[in-house]
Amino acid sequence: MNKFSWYNAKSVEEALQEVNATVSEALSPKSPEAPAVFKSGGVDLLDLMKEGLVKPHKIININQIEGLDKITYDKKDGLRMGANATLAQIEAHPQIKETYLALHQAVAHAGTPQLRTMASLGGNLAQRTRCWYFRSIHHECLRKGSGTCFARDGENEYHAIMKNGACASVHASSVATALLAFDARVEIQNSKGKKNEVNLADFFVAPGDDSSRENILEADELITAVMVPPTSSKMRSYYMKQGARESYDWALADVAVVAEMSGTTCKKASVALGAAAPVPLLSKPAAQALEGKILDEATASSTAEAAMKGATPLAKNGYKVPLFKSIIKRTILAIA
Repeated sequence: MNKFSWYNAKSVEEALQEVNATVSEALSPKSPEAPAVFKSGGVDLLDLMKEGLVKPHKIININQIEGLDKITYDKKDGLRMGANATLAQIEAHPQIKETYLALHQAVAHAGTPQLRTMASLGGNLAQRTRCWYFRSIHHECLRKGSGTCFARDGENEYHAIMKNGACASVHASSVATALLAFDARVEIQNSKGKKNEVNLADFFVAPGDDSSRENILEADELITAVMVPPTSSKMRSYYMKQGARESYDWALADVAVVAEMSGTTCKKASVALGAAAPVPLLSKPAAQALEGKILDEATASSTAEAAMKGATPLAKNGYKVPLFKSIIKRTILAIA
């Protein structure tokens, strides 16, 4: 691991004056000569440094910024979570468990208790892919500047089964799956003090658009909060994840369903898929298959089929298609 200097930022404005690169840019051949990057929990950054992929000259520690870990809830405005809020804080928040069950479940299944105590919400959303070819210093893959995705013809059992034409990696955040289903928004502040809100779906960048990064963040920008719209008494949600192991494992497949109900009939739905594509996906075919239907076994099965209709599995991950179908069906029946 390289030597680096450490800077404890006391405010968002101060932090933004010190940074000069995103973690993605620090890995790029176009990296500044002395990259200075943000650290909140530091889980992903430390891994990238240990793997020899990122060698920052300076680390700007933002987890001491007052108020950036605050979580608030209002029935009219919904949920607001500061970017430094840890996954453990979110998991323990009683209002989130009561009102946004799928989010609570996703956070509770992310990593281990120790990791959830360290990992921040902003860092979880902004983390880089865990594809083993990307994480290997011996493979100059598409995301590191070459034209080659080694996973497409290599060891791809954990990789994408949808939108995997350019790159077969999957996004590592299970929390993003649930937030996407709830139509969350991301608040971003830049070095000029301007704050901008973007839909979470627009926060992620597909490798076909730009293979060098997973999100829209620029070097002078920082996630400051994530907002989730208010729910109604008629809204139900559920989240399910399947990993190779129950504890401390990234998802092979995960699903979040949010449904506005009228009795046993679904009036409006959102179905989000994680570990299916290089970015978390909202499945419009699945939502359309749910809306206007009674949530029963037949509807759950037809929705699962609709969600996987466009799947293009690779040589070693075809098992993911029936796996997703099973989880989607079980998730829908859990909220019926």
